[in-house]
Amino acid sequence: MKNNILRVTILLLAVLPLFYIEAQTEDEEQILFYQMEPFDDSLFIKIQDELFIDPPDPKSEIIVDLRDQNNQTISIKGILYPLLALTPEIRAKIVTYPFKLNLEEDIHYGSVFTRVFERMRVNKIVSPPTAIQISPSMGYVNPFLQAFGGERFGLPIKNDIGFSFGLGTPYSGPLETNFMEANMHILGVFGGAFTKVDEIIDLKLENNHNNLYTTSGYQIGYAIPFGNFFQVSYMKVIDELSPQDSVKYMKYDTEDYKAKILDGSYFNWEFRYPVSILASTRGKFYLARYVNEWHFGFAGRELSFAGSTFDLRIDIMPKSDIRQPQYLLDILVQKIAQSWAFSAFALGPSAIFSTTENGKFGLISIFANLRLKIGTSL
Repeated sequence: MKNNILRVTILLLAVLPLFYIEAQTEDEEQILFYQMEPFDDSLFIKIQDELFIDPPDPKSEIIVDLRDQNNQTISIKGILYPLLALTPEIRAKIVTYPFKLNLEEDIHYGSVFTRVFERMRVNKIVSPPTAIQISPSMGYVNPFLQAFGGERFGLPIKNDIGFSFGLGTPYSGPLETNFMEANMHILGVFGGAFTKVDEIIDLKLENNHNNLYTTSGYQIGYAIPFGNFFQVSYMKVIDELSPQDSVKYMKYDTEDYKAKILDGSYFNWEFRYPVSILASTRGKFYLARYVNEWHFGFAGRELSFAGSTFDLRIDIMPKSDIRQPQYLLDILVQKIAQSWAFSAFALGPSAIFSTTENGKFGLISIFANLRLKIGTSL
C-alpha cells in the first residue's frame, strides 16, 4: 500500500508541479501587447458575437495589440479585427482584463528554465461548474468524443432525451480494452448495449496481461436527481466467450498476472464532484467502483494554463479482483491547428503504468490519444 501511495504521489507531482500563483496588481507597468487567458467564457463569447463569429468559442486565442494608438487591433484565431469594431463597453473590458499574458516580455538566458513559471499569473484556479454539469438529467451532454476511454460523448436530442457513445470504458486508457458502448438517456435514466471491437487491442503486441476484455451485453443506470454527484448502473454480459476469443484473450496470462474478461453481471457506481479547474469547460473529481475494480482520479476538459489549453485525465486503479493496480495519465493539447480546427480537436500522449511482463513496475501502454469537439463548450 505504501508503494502505491508513493507512486501516486510521484505521478501527481510530475503532472501538477507546485507553484506560486499571484494576480496582477494595478501598479504594474501597463501591458500593451498581450494574449487574453480564456478565464471568462461570457466575455470571450460577447467579443465574438459582436464580430459576427458564429459559433463563438469560449477558448479562442485572443491577442490584443494596443501599441499603436491609431491602429489598435484584436486577433481571434489568427484573424485580425480593428478594436474599434467592438462597443466601448467591450473595449473597456478588454483593456482592463486582469488575466493577460505579456507578449512583449523580456527574454533572458534563464528564460529557458523560468519562463513558464513567470507566466503563471492566474488567480482563477477553481470555480463552480456549469448548470448542465450539475443537472442529473442533462449531465451526460458532452461535446467531446475521445478515441480511448474517458467521459462518454453525449448528444442531446430534445429536452432531457439524448444518446451517449464511448470507446473503451470511462476509466480505461489506450489499447487496454475492446469495450464499446452506446446508450439512450431519458430524465436521468440511461440504458444501452456494449460490445467488443477487437481491432483496438490488436494494435498492441506486448504487455497485454493487464487488459480488460468483453463480449456483448446490456446495461441500465440512473443519475441520482440531486445534483449529478452520484450514479449507479447494472451491467449484464449475455454472449458467451467463443473458444477462439478465449485463446486470444488468455494467451498472455501467467500464474501471477491475468487479463480480466467480463462475465456475468456487475453493479457499478460513481461518486463525482463536478468542478471547473483552471477555467476548464468540464471537470470532475471522482471515486468509482466499476466491474469489481476501484477507481479514483480527475478528468478535465480545456484547462487553461500559462497560455496553453489542454485536457487532463488522471485515473488510479488501486484494486481489482483480477488485474494488477495501474495508473493512467492522459494529456491532450489543443491549439495545434488553425481556422475552425483551432479548438475542434486535441492530440497528445496517453500512458498506463503498472506491473510489466517481467514483474517490475513500469510503462505497459502508451499511444497517441485524440479527442474531437463536436459542438460548442458547455
